[in-house]
Amino acid sequence: MSKQIKSGDLELKDKVVAINRVTKVTKGGRHFSFSAMVVVGNENGIVGEGLGKANEVTEAITKAIDKAKKNLVKVPVFNGTIPHEQLSKYGGAKVLLKPATNGTGVKAGGAMRAVLESVGVHDVLAKSQGSSNPHNLVKATIKALSEMRSPLEVAQQRGVSLDVVFNG
Repeated sequence: MSKQIKSGDLELKDKVVAINRVTKVTKGGRHFSFSAMVVVGNENGIVGEGLGKANEVTEAITKAIDKAKKNLVKVPVFNGTIPHEQLSKYGGAKVLLKPATNGTGVKAGGAMRAVLESVGVHDVLAKSQGSSNPHNLVKATIKALSEMRSPLEVAQQRGVSLDVVFNG
């Protein structure tokens, strides 16, 4: 159900979610390298994540941004929130997203918050129900968002009008 898109002329903003320092001990001493997890989005329904690894932090972040721009997905954002409740799992991370009324804000933890803000969701309730590993949390959140269906999509599949979808 993933909807791949190209990052050609989009105004994408990036957020660094996590930076890890990796140490490799060799005969010559310790060798440090860095990995960076970055989320990019246009705050209007498009989001992507990337992981970059390099010997310097800035290079790792640059690589992560480039990778994130290559796997962008389109997400239905409806009145500043998500269209319906969604549960998703990636690795040990389990994520629950619920739509919220206007003015609630983004009630979510660090890694999930970065993804939801990059997508452009202003009101949502989110809960991490498993691993707190930021890499898996970001991927589970993006998976949950990409599985969302817009009200228009549901109406077309059912062959009914939009007000039937909203009013039951």
